[in-house]
Amino acid sequence: MIKSMTGYGRAVLEKEGMELTFEVKSVNNRYLDTSVRFPRAYGYLEDKIKKEVGAHTTRGKVDCYLGINVLEDTLTKVSVNHALLESYLAVFREVEEKYSLRDDIGVSVVTRLPDVIGTRSEEEDEEKMFALVREVMDKALADYDTMRAAEGKKLYDDILLKLDRIEEIRQEIIKLSPASVKAYEERLRQRIEELLGNTSYDENRVITEVALFADKVAVDEEITRLASHLSQFKDIMKGNAPAGRKLDFLTQEINREVNTIGSKCQELEITRLVVDAKSEIEKIREQIQNIE
Repeated sequence: MIKSMTGYGRAVLEKEGMELTFEVKSVNNRYLDTSVRFPRAYGYLEDKIKKEVGAHTTRGKVDCYLGINVLEDTLTKVSVNHALLESYLAVFREVEEKYSLRDDIGVSVVTRLPDVIGTRSEEEDEEKMFALVREVMDKALADYDTMRAAEGKKLYDDILLKLDRIEEIRQEIIKLSPASVKAYEERLRQRIEELLGNTSYDENRVITEVALFADKVAVDEEITRLASHLSQFKDIMKGNAPAGRKLDFLTQEINREVNTIGSKCQELEITRLVVDAKSEIEKIREQIQNIE
């Protein structure tokens, strides 16, 4: 079933001491144009995020947002410089013995000594980080796909009604086409009689003129191709592959056949039907701009 290019999805994941938020939204665009906003420190994730998005959609302007809130800093480690602390303590004992000072050295004292207590950041595991991002992305993209599928179903139902109306018009034109030739013959004979009165005329010439007219206004080929295009259009909409470009091409072909029918058949009733068909085609053209 066809999908809309317009959609939105959002998910939040709290795991590994972090809260991750991922949002994705898209609007119509001729090609796939994906942009990602994220904390600067996580720039290495951009290409991977775009690749994941590309697995879900092939067209549209897609905007993504990745938020990362660190709840527990598991990467920053506090450590003791034991060698430096031993040096400090040795000096303290020397001062104590030499100057007969009271030993009042405690934890609160030694932890304030320069460089005894330090912090260091462990290198972040990029693959592990992306696994978390992909987990929250999968949830958001699932919502995104659900919304696009729902919108696609609405487009499908609406376009199907318009295709059925064009098929009704096609059937009416089939019925009216022979009548246009008969009407031409009657007008031709009436005109000849008005000009010649009771004077005899060449019947074979009239038959030839009517045959030439019938060949000129014959729309059998256009009617057949139009039926084929309408059928193919419906089949493509039922498929799961991206269909927007194919449907756009078929819409042009449907319009071409209807235009040709209109130029060949000058009967008022057929002209009205052609105008109705072109109106439906234009509505379809607008709708398929939303299809992936």
